[in-house]
Amino acid sequence: MDWLTEKIPVGQWAKMVFDWLNAHGGPVFDLIGTVIGALIDLILGGLEAFHPLVLIALLVALAWVLQRSWKVCLLVGLGFLFILNQRYWDETMESMTLILVSCGVCMAVGVPLGIAAAHRPRLYQAMAPVLDLMQTLPTFVYLIPAIVFFGLGMVPGLIATVVFVLPAPIRLTHLGISSTPSALLEAATAFGATPRQRLWKVELPWALPQIMAGLTQAIMLSLSMVVIAALVGANGLGVPVVRALNQVNTALGFESGFIIVVVAIVLDRMLKVERRR
Repeated sequence: MDWLTEKIPVGQWAKMVFDWLNAHGGPVFDLIGTVIGALIDLILGGLEAFHPLVLIALLVALAWVLQRSWKVCLLVGLGFLFILNQRYWDETMESMTLILVSCGVCMAVGVPLGIAAAHRPRLYQAMAPVLDLMQTLPTFVYLIPAIVFFGLGMVPGLIATVVFVLPAPIRLTHLGISSTPSALLEAATAFGATPRQRLWKVELPWALPQIMAGLTQAIMLSLSMVVIAALVGANGLGVPVVRALNQVNTALGFESGFIIVVVAIVLDRMLKVERRR
């Protein structure tokens, strides 16, 4: 019965794996860090190239194109004007860069995986435990190997965000595709549609609200990682929150936290998609 009392060295096994990856995969991680860092700088430079009022006008126009609602446009305009008034514009653009890159990566990986999982139930059964682990493992644990592989800065914060956020678009895309009514699929097949045509003409249009829900969920989860990413040197709205926590500054903490809420509400209303009956 000694095997019941002897501790299984799970942590040591994980450390051995990470040490081996760090020793043998240094050039790969350096390349990934360089590419991601360049992408972050490019997007941030593009956002900062516009005058704040010009960028707000562009965002309002984008909201009109997406929603065709003056109420949403008014909400977007007032929300970003409030952020500008509170002097958090630069921090918001840094957080928006983190959100754009992380959500872009998550959607580019998550949507195809969700489609494949919906068409192959055994694949989803194999993926489900991994997705559960990614969502339930404390996010601070992701930061440890990210710091080891990529150092401090925006890159480890982005990597940890992607790992935490990725299950959401996979699950919601799987839900949307697998819930396509069989009558629609049978009708498309009866009219001679190929599997690719069924995917593009039937399944994806039906699953679009769930896919967009996966995008908005990815945005919300990315915003929840803003503060945690700030602990490893990532810039953005998490920095004043951490500063307020260290200084026990209620005013600063409420201001920065409320700005995060405003960004979340604005982005959610801009990207909301409802199924048309």
